[in-house]
Amino acid sequence: MTDGVGFADIVWRNRNVRIEYCKISPERLAAPLIVFVHEGLGSVAMWKDFPKRVCGAGNFRGLVFSRPGYGRSTPRGSDEAWDVDFMHRQACEVLPAFFDAVGVKERPWLFGHSDGASIALLYASRFLDGVEGLVVMAPHIFVEDLTILNIDAARVAYLNTDLPQRLGRYHDSPDSAFWGWSRIWLHPSFRQWNIAQELDAIRCPVLAIQGVDDDYGSLEQIRGIARRAPHAELFEVPVCGHSPHRDQPDAVVARTVSFINHRRFP
Repeated sequence: MTDGVGFADIVWRNRNVRIEYCKISPERLAAPLIVFVHEGLGSVAMWKDFPKRVCGAGNFRGLVFSRPGYGRSTPRGSDEAWDVDFMHRQACEVLPAFFDAVGVKERPWLFGHSDGASIALLYASRFLDGVEGLVVMAPHIFVEDLTILNIDAARVAYLNTDLPQRLGRYHDSPDSAFWGWSRIWLHPSFRQWNIAQELDAIRCPVLAIQGVDDDYGSLEQIRGIARRAPHAELFEVPVCGHSPHRDQPDAVVARTVSFINHRRFP
């Protein structure tokens, strides 16, 4: 992705933070803007060409960024740990500051994956007039044993395999990305994390996508969204794990474009 690559400066947690971002087709001034919010080990580079595929198929604009601690954004400090409320803080503090820094004045669509999907849900629940709609893929709304088991397996792999080197292709500081994500998820205090009740406030359109073979969460994650936000649409993707945009990209692109365009032109 090379359209409009740059960095934005924000102040967060009492320090200056550089945010890596990439704009897709910014010349489409009248087109909807889709903001892509990555997962717990994601970054601008980790999305690969998927945001461009979505924007190309729907004639949308795109904005992809690396959250603090990820990609080429400012890494975590060596003594800085994420708190249990880190997704709330990134939704309610980082996203608004980033939007201000890059000049987002309109109501964007948010496309989030995993932790990024949870952040998108939290943003929409707090800023009711701040978003056109949501596409949330493999979101977490509560903590499951399955999730913890597989994050712990990833921790073991990080310590004993070449996973740090592989993540180094996508992050300036793999340690910042990996330990920021895994340590808070594996902390005993995080087991009580639950955002289901906050979803009651969401009024915008929601498409919730999850692979039926997701090894980081059960289908109860998106079915729980539908109980709290009955207007939400669910897409349970067969033969698909935790990353539907990699396992079944054609199906995800087609459903996303159809969903957004249907709500633009009812």
